[in-house]
Amino acid sequence: MMLDPRNKVGQVFNLSATPGTINPRSYFTHPADKLKTGPTLWLTALLLVLLFSPTLHAENETVFDKFKDKMEPSIEKGLGYLAKVQLKNGSFPERFGTSTGIPALAGMAFLSKGHLPTEGPYAENINRCIDFILDNQKSDGVFQAGSGGSGPMYAHNIATLFLSEVSGMVDPTRQKKIDEALPKALQLILRAQKVKKSDQNQGGWRYHPGSRDSDTSCSGWALMALRSAKLNGAAVPDKAIADAVKYLYRHHNQKTGTFGYTNTESHSTTLTGMGLLCLELCGEHGKPSTLKAGDYVLKTYRSLPGKQFEFYGNYYNAQAMFQLGGKYWDQYATWMYENYLSKQKEDGSWYSREAGGVYGTSVMVLAFTVPYRQLPIYQRDETVEEE
Repeated sequence: MMLDPRNKVGQVFNLSATPGTINPRSYFTHPADKLKTGPTLWLTALLLVLLFSPTLHAENETVFDKFKDKMEPSIEKGLGYLAKVQLKNGSFPERFGTSTGIPALAGMAFLSKGHLPTEGPYAENINRCIDFILDNQKSDGVFQAGSGGSGPMYAHNIATLFLSEVSGMVDPTRQKKIDEALPKALQLILRAQKVKKSDQNQGGWRYHPGSRDSDTSCSGWALMALRSAKLNGAAVPDKAIADAVKYLYRHHNQKTGTFGYTNTESHSTTLTGMGLLCLELCGEHGKPSTLKAGDYVLKTYRSLPGKQFEFYGNYYNAQAMFQLGGKYWDQYATWMYENYLSKQKEDGSWYSREAGGVYGTSVMVLAFTVPYRQLPIYQRDETVEEE
């Protein structure tokens, strides 16, 4: 199991750490590996026969075990594609590739498999992502470049999350730059949340820092950025997190389990995973609303292919269902790997019709690598059942 490759969580903004990882596959230790020598040889032999019988092995096999032989080369092929198409300045071709959001997603994809910015085959690629974002921070704190869609906040939130996650893994020069940039980026998110809005929209975020409305998609990225930074020692007020959680609950249907875009139902197939993940990461694990949302995802995930924002929905569903664990992760992950491994293109990419191959590949890798647990923000409750 991995966990935070930083030396000490809580000292992120003045930390210059030497990163290190633990083999993520150690989390999936088979019971036979823990077998202790018994008092007699015959008892030991009997236990070995039982533990290694095909029936019992199949019952104890995790989703990771079932798919890792196909999944690992697929992930590396996807990362190879991202590395190959990245431009020298750290941005990417295709739609939104020159915004700060796409390099941030690609950077997190590299990190999610355990690759680091200080060593290894993708160190240069990760550092290019970091540098591009840092080079495009404006005086008000926003990370803005190229085409970011309807406004800068969406890409800004993702870029802030990425820098918070990679902080503490980088060389001293980049760490100093991150220490200077992140507080300004976080303050912008906090200011945008405080803009006076209607009761329904209060606590959330929209496309612009001064927006007077909110949507759950933009708000989900903002909340994760704040949560990541807070976990790593930034002075993010508890009230900011609490207000964002209240905002999400106002867009949640407790009877059906859905989360909507600007209400409780719109785009629920692709957004319920987002609401579920954010609640899980903010201390709501195991609450009736999260379980209800998980049940909704189990009922509807097979309708995801072909829908608008399909890859986005899969990314959030995978992260959210892993947080719940048990049947939720087992059923969803089995379907996800079976469905999407075969859809990878020859060049290693997955293509999103809304945002292209770089975006599609980045979010698919982030979904596939959930069991590796390399990104600190996505750590889960250690009591969650693994199947």
